[in-house]
Amino acid sequence: MPEDSAAEATAEAAEVVAEAAAEVTAAGIARLAGVGRAAVSNWRRRHTDFPKPVGGTETSPSFSLAEVEQWLREQGKLAEVPLRERVWQQLAGHPAGTLTGLVHTGCVLLLLRERPPGLAELAALPEPRFTDALPAALEEVLTLRFGVPRAVRTPTAGELAPAAPLLRAAVELAAELGGPRQAFEFLLGRHLDANPRQYTLTPPPLAELMAALAAAATADAGDPPAAVLLDPASGTGGLLRAAARPAVLAVQDADPELAALSALRLALHGDADIRSAAGDTLRADAFPDLRADTVLAHPPFNERAWGHDELAYDPRWEYGFPARTESELAWVQHALARLRDGGTAVLLMPPAVASRRSGRRIRADLLRRGALRAVVALPAGAAPPYGIPLHLWVLVRPAADRRPPAEALFVDTAGLVPDAGRDKLPWTALQNAVLDAWAGRAADDTLARAVPVIDLLDDEVDLAPARYLTPPDAGGSAAELAAVRERLDATLRRTLTLAPVPEPARPAPRPLTTVGELARTGALQLRTGGQGTAPAGREVPVLTEHDVLTGTAPSGTLPEAAGGPAEDPVLVREGDVVVPVLGGGPSARVVDAATAGAALGRSLQLLRPDPEALDPWFLAGFLRGTANNRQASSFASTATRLDVRRLQLPRLPLADQRRHGERYRSLAAFEEALRLTARLGEQLVQGLYDGLADGSVQPGERRS
Repeated sequence: MPEDSAAEATAEAAEVVAEAAAEVTAAGIARLAGVGRAAVSNWRRRHTDFPKPVGGTETSPSFSLAEVEQWLREQGKLAEVPLRERVWQQLAGHPAGTLTGLVHTGCVLLLLRERPPGLAELAALPEPRFTDALPAALEEVLTLRFGVPRAVRTPTAGELAPAAPLLRAAVELAAELGGPRQAFEFLLGRHLDANPRQYTLTPPPLAELMAALAAAATADAGDPPAAVLLDPASGTGGLLRAAARPAVLAVQDADPELAALSALRLALHGDADIRSAAGDTLRADAFPDLRADTVLAHPPFNERAWGHDELAYDPRWEYGFPARTESELAWVQHALARLRDGGTAVLLMPPAVASRRSGRRIRADLLRRGALRAVVALPAGAAPPYGIPLHLWVLVRPAADRRPPAEALFVDTAGLVPDAGRDKLPWTALQNAVLDAWAGRAADDTLARAVPVIDLLDDEVDLAPARYLTPPDAGGSAAELAAVRERLDATLRRTLTLAPVPEPARPAPRPLTTVGELARTGALQLRTGGQGTAPAGREVPVLTEHDVLTGTAPSGTLPEAAGGPAEDPVLVREGDVVVPVLGGGPSARVVDAATAGAALGRSLQLLRPDPEALDPWFLAGFLRGTANNRQASSFASTATRLDVRRLQLPRLPLADQRRHGERYRSLAAFEEALRLTARLGEQLVQGLYDGLADGSVQPGERRS
């Protein structure tokens, strides 16, 4: 057989294998056809010719994408697959894994950005000439943008051949979404949304705050804007993407695919020269001679195996050798070592680093020499782990010609965020407050205060901002506390009125059904939360798991669409029943008029009953039963997960359902009154403690 014919046959075989290997789940089929997952389950049960599973598990099977598309087309259920959905399914089914497929797709999109006519010529070639010609073109562009060595390896023709349909479709997607950057951001965003626990991400508003704070520190020093920026723990590249017009961006990550991903993302985002490397930054620094203007970093937290034993005599430890438990202080000193004199670093840190006893000597030396300039306490929810109020450390590499400052700045932004709204942080207000504090324009010492370094150098060297700031007045004035007491008194009286009286009944057997069976018969619809992006120029509140468990208003926000059109979220309607599925205890919330229109958040399942068949309060009441939740939950891992389809409720006529529903509605009103009573009571008690302590409230006589 001639060589050309053999190569063509090999490429065709590879493409056939790739198409067969691309798999899709039931959720993906539902998105392709624009229906709910219940409809897909019905198709599998009713149609004997529906494609058989080719992978996955018994409870979560996967199917051949090509077979599914063919079946949907033959059934008339696939009039037109959205291009972005088709590309995502091809990427998710890449034979070498989604990340590898994303890197290869990013290389082609970068070629499209840098050499659009050249890629157009290549795309016009038939297989296998298209994938055979790609590596040479990619090598030229990758070398131009990243140099040698680099984290982005040029894929071979054999590696590209199985993904040829994906690469061609990605070029079409770039045209639809407005450019290569938008197409890459869309695909990366879909991958990150599908794997939320696999990556530790820096939210874009926090990245913008860190970049703005570094720029403000550079401007205050009288230096020109930063030209060379470094992120030594780059992850997906979100931090340096927030920098304004840099000349050089250097990134390193221990994961080779993430290092390549972050380099491609930054190259698609702007025209800066990108230097990239894969490897453990502390053990194998790829940029030992770099002198950056700015370092931005979100390093790993609480690492014990960071290289303590083998790095004991490393020259980076100018401020002291970090203890094994102080990996974060190793990252701090690495950042300082890679800065030019007078350069600025902003690092995201866990709050324990500010006060752990094992790090006090290093903290003291950082202060004495003027390297640590500010510690900013963020509200809980600013970045993962979301339950902890993280800190930002602002550092400046000491310069011989500049005197160390006599003060260090402490900022605490927790008071800017009400307790009920931590999932919806006011990022614009937070950034303005932090930048005003840095510029010396803080409104009062409850937010920010410059503390003399000499006052910080005690036995503990505790740098937690709350230690040095005046706490906000939690209680308010005596008149405000009196108003709280009046409201509490009225709520207590209402609670007594609403308190239910248990009426004994003789248990009798009742025929039961399940949520899954009701969904199959059309009595209700099931929807899963956590998908979708915000429409341009419009903010959609998100009903979060916390909101359902605490009975509060929707407090989350949708992510912005990554360049392309917004993806429609699941919006709740009045009468929907929302159930948490991750170990929050028995809970169900009936959506009222005030909540309707919010998007359904992660870890929530929505049940939309047919009002002619099911009463929503009847449904919610039985779903909250403890025994019901226990039998429908999985305890196979450290987190309990609720299978909503297994929840049971009795078969009753609609009139009887409504009678039960009224009882459950009154219980919900009583529960909400109890919650309000607790909040008002806590506010009154703390306010009186504070008022008595600061003298704004008289002790008075104790009432019997």
